[in-house]
This record gives sequence, C-alpha cells and structure tokens, in this order.
Amino acid sequence: MRLSVVDVGSNTVRLVIADAEEGVPLPVHTAKWGLRLAERVDAEGRIAEETVGRLTAALAAAVVTARRWGAADPLAIATATVRHAPNRPEVLRAVRTRCGLQLCLLPGELEAELTFLSARRWMGWRAGSLAVFDIGGGSLEVAFGRGRLPDYVASLPLGAARLTREFADGQDPPGPRSVQALRRKVRHQVRDVAARIRWENPRTSAATSRTFQQLARLGGAADGREGPFVARRLARRDLRDCVDLLATLPAAERARLPGISPPRAEQSLAGAVVGHTVMKLTGVRTVTICPWALREGVLLRYIEDGADWWSEIVGRSERSAAARAPLRIATPTL
Repeated sequence: MRLSVVDVGSNTVRLVIADAEEGVPLPVHTAKWGLRLAERVDAEGRIAEETVGRLTAALAAAVVTARRWGAADPLAIATATVRHAPNRPEVLRAVRTRCGLQLCLLPGELEAELTFLSARRWMGWRAGSLAVFDIGGGSLEVAFGRGRLPDYVASLPLGAARLTREFADGQDPPGPRSVQALRRKVRHQVRDVAARIRWENPRTSAATSRTFQQLARLGGAADGREGPFVARRLARRDLRDCVDLLATLPAAERARLPGISPPRAEQSLAGAVVGHTVMKLTGVRTVTICPWALREGVLLRYIEDGADWWSEIVGRSERSAAARAPLRIATPTL
C-alpha cells in the first residue's frame, strides 16, 4: 500500500509519499513548496485570495505528484497559520473545489499527539517515559507519555515565525530589550506546561521539527546529508551559545551559518529562544533529534487505526471551521 500526506505549514507545503510495509511508512519520494504563509497574512491573520491561489496551486501539484508515484490522493493537513485564519472556511472550500482535497485543520493538541506517536515509533519502547517538543512557525507543541499515545499534550502560541513578527518589529537583528521581552513571554507561557514535564521526570526527551534540526546542526550535530539514522543530539548549553550567536547577527549573516537555511534565518533566533527556555524550565539538559514528526505521525495513525480515524478527524475539522469556533481536542490526563 502506498500512501501520501501533504502538510500545509507556516513556511512550507511538504509532501511525503511512503510505502506502508509491515506498519512502517518507508518514504519513496518527498517534495516541497516554499509559500511562507505566515508572512502573507494580514494583521488579523486573514489569508489573501492571491495567497490562497498559490496554496491551491501547490496542493494541486502535490496531488499530481502523488498520483505519478502511484499513491492515493494525499491526506491533507494544515497547522497554525490556516487553523487561526478568520477566513479558514473559505480556504478549505477553495482547496476542496480546486484540488479535490479535504484539507484537515489539525488542532494543536492533536498535532502534539501525532508527533508524539511518530517519536515513540522511531525511538522505540526502550526510550521509556518520553517528552517530545516541536517548534513550528505558529505554535509550540509539547507531549509526554509512557505508551503509544501521550498522557499529556499542550499547544502554545509560541511558533518561531509568530514570535519573530511580534518581537523583531523591523529590527535586524532585534535589540537586547526585544530579546529579553521575547524570553519573558516564552517563560510566562510555558511555565505551567514545564512544571508538568518536570513533575513527570521523563527518562528520554526528543525534539522534532525543522527548527530543532537546524539548531542542532548549528550546535555541532551531523549534517542532514549523512542520513536519518545518524544519532543527533542538542545540549541545552550548546543551544544557549546558539542564542547568543544568533542575537548578534542579521538574518543575511545567520543564513551563512551551518544548518541555518535562508528561508528560516530570520526566525531562527526566536526558535532558539523558545527551545532554550523550554529546555531550561523543564529541566531537560539534552534532547535527541527525531527525524520523524507530524507527517509521519499522520501516516502511522492512518496505518494503525484505519480510514475511519481519518474520516472522523476530517469531519470534526469541517464542523469546527464552518462554525468559526476555536479548534480544540480533548487533552488526555493521567
């Protein structure tokens, strides 16, 4: 069985095509389209018609690519930027009309749950009690658990792109006061979540997302070209050094550093501040960088729980979007 998933993130639309062999999604092809949606919304978060057109064009290309590789039409998901857009019903309608896809707006807590599942499957049961951190463009997801799915999840509005817009304020690089204000906000927002993770005292901590991958490379981890099976870790002390370095450089110079890509150079400082603050407040000294994240989590859940699970999530997304209500999902507790 060949499956595909396309993820509409704050920066990039990414497609993964995978063979589901013995319950494991083995990638056969990937593609991406750099739309940078988070930078193309108005002050209220509304996505302009021109940007919707670019989005539907990228998703139509994803459908064509998936079919060319012999996969069914992609499971289509969207995260914070589309999820919080006031005109999200119109965006979903345009995607359905122009691409034939049901774009599912994942609640942040479900993002955390699916990312946790992918980290658990990648790292195995010997990881024991597991904490997972994921920094996106629009939100930060945190999860903890001892089993297949997490016992605790949280989603916070601490995405790297969101915080860059809020605190950089045209400064390149932001001044010390802006960085201090950013750090204070992150500390305030993450305090309660961090207290829960400290109390759980996880045996293993993992980090996913492109933000953590690039920061780990900046901190000395192996280059991505060496493949996913090379162990990569990021120590809190090294991440603090990354914060200090990134704070002194404009975006153009950050993009010349190891691991920092030009499209993410501007938001790399905010991502580093979030990552360091979260690790410090949770008491985590080192995280393992997990190459599997949200997209793999969607594929795994579909493989393990079937099409009925996906239909339920899509239905819930459409009802919530149509009602223009906040998208939430119940948070499991111990």
